[in-house]
Amino acid sequence: MNKINNPIFKGFNPDPSICRCGEDYYIATSTFEWFPGVQIHHSKDLKNWNLIKRPLDRVSQLNMSGDPDSGGIWAPCLTYSDNKFWLIYTDVKQLSGIWKDSLNYLVTSDSITGQWSEPIFLNSSGFDPSLFHDDDGKKYLLNMVWDHREGNHQFYGIVLQEYSVEEKKLIGNPKLIFKGTEIRLTEGPHIYKINGYYYLMVAEGGTKYEHAVTIARSKNITGPYELHPENPILTSWNSPTNPLQKAGHASLVHTHSDEWYLAHLVGRPLTERGCCPLGRETAIEKIEWHDGWPYVANGREPSLYVEAPKIEEVKWEPNYPVRDDFDEEELNINFQTLRVPLDQSIMTLKERKGYLRLRGKQSLTSKFLQAHVARRWQSFNFDAITGLQFNPSSFQQMAGLVCYYNTENWVYINITMDEELGKVINLIECDNFKFSEPLKNNKILVPQDVETVHFKVEVRREKYNFLYSFDEKQWVDIPIYFDSNKLSDDYIRGEGFFTGAFVGMYCQDATGQNLEADFDYFTYKEIY
Repeated sequence: MNKINNPIFKGFNPDPSICRCGEDYYIATSTFEWFPGVQIHHSKDLKNWNLIKRPLDRVSQLNMSGDPDSGGIWAPCLTYSDNKFWLIYTDVKQLSGIWKDSLNYLVTSDSITGQWSEPIFLNSSGFDPSLFHDDDGKKYLLNMVWDHREGNHQFYGIVLQEYSVEEKKLIGNPKLIFKGTEIRLTEGPHIYKINGYYYLMVAEGGTKYEHAVTIARSKNITGPYELHPENPILTSWNSPTNPLQKAGHASLVHTHSDEWYLAHLVGRPLTERGCCPLGRETAIEKIEWHDGWPYVANGREPSLYVEAPKIEEVKWEPNYPVRDDFDEEELNINFQTLRVPLDQSIMTLKERKGYLRLRGKQSLTSKFLQAHVARRWQSFNFDAITGLQFNPSSFQQMAGLVCYYNTENWVYINITMDEELGKVINLIECDNFKFSEPLKNNKILVPQDVETVHFKVEVRREKYNFLYSFDEKQWVDIPIYFDSNKLSDDYIRGEGFFTGAFVGMYCQDATGQNLEADFDYFTYKEIY
């Protein structure tokens, strides 16, 4: 039997929205504060996937400057109808306190990899919006409604409102169609019309270890909706030893081979019900239908191996070359920046051939403008390496390699200037906004004749540490070990717990002189 291995997207790729166009399959996932917004993967067989596009690539579509940690893009919905693609998304501007400032938008494109339209503002009553295309030509927006009132449950329910393509706005009044079940925290709605029934699928239980998928159906789009006889249809809550935890937030697809599958998020903890530094990932399950209801074929908990559809397998070439020598004029698709795009005055591959140049900007604690280029941790065991040239004249200038979760949780090995020693290597750790310098009294001197300094991080499940080299041959281990779990949703303080660990290149200049650092290459190699 041809099998799909779960998760299909490793590393921070939550809230999957799956869509079919002919014999092509696409999944859109959340990107939160990372820019460009929304990741879209492509497959021909549901087994092999390739990252092909981040459609929200202009400030006019998405400006997240100042957005909070784990704000930005929440739970996009990707659909295909009327010979074009439709993408609904939320930009969350505030998530602490009693309110969620969630702005919901629509963009479209004739081509999945083409230029997407300017956004149409829809509403801001709640997050996780989706668009349903009915067979009578009408279109409806669904989203959860946020209730800030004291004493009320904040997840008020799922509302439905018609969308006018001609007027480019919502019309009529929103109607509450589902209050959820006793599991509560009802969000992530999708509607599917199958054999005369409207099936409403929602996420419940919160996005941690109590996460679940609930489904209900009705003959009328506005309800009333009857619950599935065995809700929830998917969850990990009763299976603490299952390596795939946090199962929930799902969407359905009907294949061209007349089979049904469910894409959903999962988390893989380092220990039983522990921390998940890879963030929430995407998995897939086969669906069977019984008595007019969908059931997960392998049972109600997620599976590491799933029967693949009866479709010829199509494999893709890797879209990252292990070592990127920055010989192209555009960044590899696996890299992202924080909150906003970095223009040529801040980040360029053109000024010095074969180098990524970053001009120093704000600190790693800034929610506005960081000169920071990074990619996801996608394995529990990997090496990441970079080499850079940087000539600081002040201790306020630094550049190097960073392992990053959010503005309050990161570890950074860097080149900087010490008034007495000269150019040195230093380490800075930010642990829930508490700062330390593990090499404070043991900074490493960079010899005057060394032009390029090489940094490596070795991630080995629960721990990671840094190494340096002055010739890319002889590596010196820095015997200070950091906990991988501190770069996870499950560890960090406050309400920002939705992303995953990244590793990347960074340049800071607190003097305001915008001193440049030139990165010669970046290597990401998974260790199996």
